Amino acid sequence: MPRSFHWLIFILAWGAAAVPAARAQATETDLDALKKAAPKIYLDCGSCDLEYTKNEIPFVNYVRDRKEAEVHILVTSQSTASGGVEYTLTFMGQNGFAGIDDSFRYFSKKDDTDDDIRKGLVRALKQGLAAYVARTPIASRLQVRYRPEEKPADVRDRWDHWVFDIGTDGYFNGEESNSQANFGFNFSANRITEEWKLRLGLDASFAEDSFTYEGEKIKSTQESYSGSGLLVKSLGPHWSAGLSLEADASTYNNYRFRLVPALAVEYDVFPYAESTRRKFVFVYRLGYENVRYREITIYDKLRESLLSQSLSASLSLKEKWGSISFSVNGSHYFHDIKMNDLGVSAVLQLNLVKGLNAYLIGSGSRIHNQLALVKGSASLEEILLQRRQLATSYSYFAMVGLSYTFGSVYTNVVNPRFAKLGGGGGVSIHIE
Repeated sequence: MPRSFHWLIFILAWGAAAVPAARAQATETDLDALKKAAPKIYLDCGSCDLEYTKNEIPFVNYVRDRKEAEVHILVTSQSTASGGVEYTLTFMGQNGFAGIDDSFRYFSKKDDTDDDIRKGLVRALKQGLAAYVARTPIASRLQVRYRPEEKPADVRDRWDHWVFDIGTDGYFNGEESNSQANFGFNFSANRITEEWKLRLGLDASFAEDSFTYEGEKIKSTQESYSGSGLLVKSLGPHWSAGLSLEADASTYNNYRFRLVPALAVEYDVFPYAESTRRKFVFVYRLGYENVRYREITIYDKLRESLLSQSLSASLSLKEKWGSISFSVNGSHYFHDIKMNDLGVSAVLQLNLVKGLNAYLIGSGSRIHNQLALVKGSASLEEILLQRRQLATSYSYFAMVGLSYTFGSVYTNVVNPRFAKLGGGGGVSIHIE
């Protein structure tokens, strides 16, 4: 066989092997080009499994700065009557997709696993992203699948919308010179429909601390028991009316037994249907208290009946720029208007500029209604262990912080190696 023939066979074989490799390389190059033109999204979701989402939805670009995104996805949630969660996914187009907005809802059940929930959220994300991906070249690589609707079987709710929950817990810890023990029990029964809400609950807790100091053993206990009921009637998209009943006993609050029935009315400036994104609620409450104290109070009372009223206003917003929650409430007793309290609280989280975020948490109360204070001085252990309520004219709490992140805006890569040992990366600056 001529040597030239050997060379011809070699060239043909090499060419046959090189063509698929070249095609594969060209295909990969084309895919990279398509991926660069894919929508840039910012996923604003504290409950989402981000790494799982990136693996399941690889046909978009994930960015860590909302201003770099073409689609800002805000995920909010609220509890459902059955104990599950309603997730609202709001898609807000910006930059090249400005004006293209949409929203989807996903409902999880109470017994859903974390895997069930993340799969459901990813499915809703895919549905919402379809409108944006369809406007980019990478749409040529996607397929739409239709699953024929299955005829639902007739389901009869044998519980008639009732949901029950029961639980108990306890913890123990200690060392040679001290020990702590805590027990708790809770029960709830709820029935919630579009027109009515009925909630019933029971709680009990017991705590004991024991210390040994210079051969002397010091023991302190605290008990509390409570029951509550709430009946609410829907009066339209903005109004509702309710009747509540509370009963409790507490060593800390000096209550042997307290019973508080009350009437209330609520108005939301925004429709209740928008409550996952925004609420501005006013509540007026008129209550009657019948109280028996464990020990005689500073006003020389062992029992008394009281009539009170309260008014509260609370605002809650969650937007692209961040979130805010602010509330103010005041109450007083009718027999002496000087017996009153006024409280405010606020939580503010802001996306200031690219990569810079700030948060502020604060609350404060002006207190002039401590009718149940025990007459006489508290012991040292009662003060240190907070086993007894002490006189005060105010209370407050505050927290402030900043964080700054910089670097690459893209976060598409998922690398789970040594996840337990590695840090989050980047630089964070916290001021508290």
